This record gives sequence, C-alpha cells and structure tokens, in this order.
Amino acid sequence: MKEQLTTLLALKEQEPIIGWLLEGDIAIKFQTYRDLLGVEDKERQKKILKRGWGKQFLSYRYPDGHWGQRFYQPKWTSSHYTLIDLRNLCPDRNHSPIRNSITKIAREEKGIDGGINPSRGIANSDVCVNGMFLNYACYFNVDSKLLESLVDFILSQKMLDGGFNCRSNRTGARHSSLHTTLSITEGIAEYRRQGYSYRLKELETAEKESIEFMLLHQLFISDRTGKVIHKDFLRFAYPRRWRYDILSALDYFQHAGIKWDSRLQMAMDTLMRKRNKDGTWNLNAKHPGQTHFDMETAGKPSRWNTLRALRVLQHFGLQ
Repeated sequence: MKEQLTTLLALKEQEPIIGWLLEGDIAIKFQTYRDLLGVEDKERQKKILKRGWGKQFLSYRYPDGHWGQRFYQPKWTSSHYTLIDLRNLCPDRNHSPIRNSITKIAREEKGIDGGINPSRGIANSDVCVNGMFLNYACYFNVDSKLLESLVDFILSQKMLDGGFNCRSNRTGARHSSLHTTLSITEGIAEYRRQGYSYRLKELETAEKESIEFMLLHQLFISDRTGKVIHKDFLRFAYPRRWRYDILSALDYFQHAGIKWDSRLQMAMDTLMRKRNKDGTWNLNAKHPGQTHFDMETAGKPSRWNTLRALRVLQHFGLQ
C-alpha cells in the first residue's frame, strides 16, 4: 500500500490535471482514483454522501422520501433528476434512504403500460424517463421484481431503426432520438453491470442495435443530410439532464466497455478541439431550470467534463 501511494503521489506531481481533479469534490476525487489511476477505495466511496455535493443533495430530501414537488416536478429539483445526479456521484450503492425513495417511486408511479409515469393526464409513459429510472434504480440495487414491467415497457418501445424515441408512443415519431436512445442504453448498461437477469438477452440486443444507431450518425451527424443534427450536441453541459451531447455519449461507450469504432473519429476530433491549452475542458452550458445548487460554473474549466473526457481517452488508448 505504501508503495502504491508513493506512485500515486508521483503521478499527481507529474500530471497537474490529475492534481487539480483530486482537489475537487470527494465524488470527483473517488472517480479520478478509480477511473484514471486504477484505485477503487470503498472507504472513500462511503464518504461521498457524507460530504460535499452528496451531502447537499441528501439535505434536500423530505421526510416522505421525495425531493422537490415529488417525482418529476420541478425541473431540476424533483426526485427524478436529483436521483440521477446522486447516481452519477457514484456513492455507496447500498444507501437505504435512497433505495427507499426509488422503491417508493417504483410502487407508486407505475402507468397502465408498466412504465414509470408521473403524468396524471398522459396515458403513455415517457421512454426517456424510464431509461434514466432504470439507470439509477439498478445502481442503487432496487428489487428486480419492481423493474420487470419497466423492462417490458422499454422493450416494447424499440423502433425499427434500432433506437428509441420518447415521442414514438405519444406523437407517432418514426425516427429514433439520440436523446432517448442514450438514456435507454445507459439504463441497460447499468442493468447488465449490476447483475439483473430478467429479459437480459433481449435488452442486450436492443443495446447493440442502439449503439449501431448512434454510430450510424457518428454520434452527431444526420444520416440524411450529412450535417450536424443540433449544435447543442457539441456543447458539454453537466448535469446533462435528459439532453444528449457527444461527451456524454462517449462516456457511455467507455462505461459500457465498447471498443473503438472508426465512426467515433469525428466525435473524438471534436472533443479534442474543445480541450483548453492547460488540458482541461470547460463547462460549455447550463440547462435552464431550478436547481438545488450549482456544482460548477458555466464558461469555466469543469472537473466533471475534464474527468469524463480523460476517462474516455484512457478507455480508447488515446492519451
């Protein structure tokens, strides 16, 4: 252990960016050690919800187990978006109060189609919401039986082009959305990673087809016009909420262990062009809406974006 710590200190001195990341919130520090230095410290992980951002998020939880105005309102202080923020801190998975909140939602917010549906006036569940819910429910080890109808719903919404679109069951969209497809693939990846098994092979097939859909678009290029689908795909906000961008897509690829594909090159080139001279990446944007607090400042170097970009580069062996 002493030899390992000496090596890590030497790396910190040699890599100013690593040192800068390790000066951040304990969640950033834990993920830097785990993802960039190869050291997973369970004791440090247990402190994520006792300090900094994790402690702040938990402080806004009401006695009834919800944040904001229950499950989905307002954005971004509702239970739903707070829980995805907490999941992305990567705290201890066995936190009972958080699991109890998610379990409460799974029992009380089911729609007639089996999906999670916070709307009282819209019969069809939102596909994107269900992808995000699957992500944090699996991370925090929710009972698999509570997720079965959710899995059934998600699989029923797969589109012919390989992806998903939250408007397919509401307004009849016929082309998949990168926003929704990424949320679904993140949920499936977490479902697989945490050992859930119900209809797993079908989910894995859906994930592979969704990956192909994203690669067909080189993560941000229209397959019909050859142009950038939306300029916001090239702006790196954090938290990203339900919105898609290429850094979040690339981070999913590394998290899911997906190998390099030449169709990622344009996205990777764009990522590298956005790197600052000092080796950091900025927080390019902030999605408007009410928040509990801001983790970072738009327009300034971002530890979240720098950490995510560096682990993408490391995963693909491009550092």
